[in-house]
Parts: sequence; C-alpha cells; structure tokens
Amino acid sequence: MISFQRIGGLSALVAAATYLVGFWLYFQLLEPAQYGSSLLPPLQHAGFLAENEALMRGWNFIIYIVNGVVLTVLAIAVHRRLAGTPTGLALCATAFGLMWATLVLASGMVANVSLGVITGLYETEPVQAADAWLVLTTVQEGLGGGNELVGGLWILLVSAAAQWARCLPTWLNLLGVTIGLAGLLTLVPGLTDAGAVFGLGMIAWFIAVGFALLFGRRPEVSVASR
Repeated sequence: MISFQRIGGLSALVAAATYLVGFWLYFQLLEPAQYGSSLLPPLQHAGFLAENEALMRGWNFIIYIVNGVVLTVLAIAVHRRLAGTPTGLALCATAFGLMWATLVLASGMVANVSLGVITGLYETEPVQAADAWLVLTTVQEGLGGGNELVGGLWILLVSAAAQWARCLPTWLNLLGVTIGLAGLLTLVPGLTDAGAVFGLGMIAWFIAVGFALLFGRRPEVSVASR
C-alpha cells in the first residue's frame, strides 16, 4: 500500500504542475492581452473574460481548485515528515499551510463565481460587468493573489522546522527560506514583483520536496506520529 508520505510527494509534483500550467497560460494569453493591467479600462478586461470564458474557467480550476486540494494533502504530509521538531514550530507551520490551501480554494471559488457573473452581465450591461470585474477581482486578489504572506510564512516555518529536525536537505531548506522571504516582500509597496520570484521558486521547491517525500529516507518517528 502506498504510504501517505508518497501521496504527499505526488501532491507536491501535482502542485508544481499547476504552477507550470499557470505560468504557461499567463505568458501565452494573459500577458500579451495585458489582462489585469491597471493601464487598461475594466471594461476591456470584462470583455476578455467574456471572449475566453471556457479557457479561464479551466485555468481557475487548475491553479486554484486542484492546487488548493493538493496543498492540503502536502501540508499534512510535510507535518508528518517533521517528526522530532518542537511541537509548536511544526504546528504553526502546518497551520499556515492549511490556511494557505484554504485561501487558494476560496480564491478559486470566487474566481469561478465572478466569471459567471461578469460574462453574464457583459452581454446586456457591459458597464456593470466592468464594475463587477473591478470589485470581484479585488476580492480574489486579496484572498490569494495580491500578496504571498501566508504561503511565505508556511515555507519559512517548514524550512526552519525541517532544518531543526534534519529531515530535509540543508540546500532545500535554504531555498525555502529564500522563497519564503520573497513571498513576504510582496507586502512591501513597490516590491510586488517579488511574487514572480516566489511563484517560480515554488515550482522548484515543490519538485524537490516531492522527490524527497517519494524517495528520501524518512526520519525515525514514534508509533503515535505515524
């Protein structure tokens, strides 16, 4: 029977895949159309959604719903990996991981509901659709796209706990600290571009953690922690 650690490893690789799909579609479609740019009027963004509804719905499903589900599994798998870590540190790390997964899922649900509202309004009331786009996008960004505070804290705490317990390679923990700090920098006005560093770094981190959980040697744990 496959162990939960291996399920967590597979979840990490799926999480990396969702990020790759997200970046690919962003650079192939959204970035050329300047979707979300403040330089373009909201009406143009609402029209873009109306023209690409099916594609955007699929994109939201992959980068939010699928990602949120596998993040939940991964957060629990990593928690079990942190045997030997001070309980408070491990629990705080896991709490932020589960909070992040919840916010990602909430962002996806808001994104898909708002997509239906905006595209429905655009056919008859384009100006209202533009207003709805502005409001709902702000809510969605606040939940899971505008900053990376929760995700950054999770990676920082996991990396600190893993280094303490020596249950993940030191280079991976250093990578995690770097990525976590990049996530926290998104809170600083003018440094929101650090989010791109966070996102790209997370792809590498997910892949590395995935292989560590799949093939790495597990630390010794008590029966109660299994």
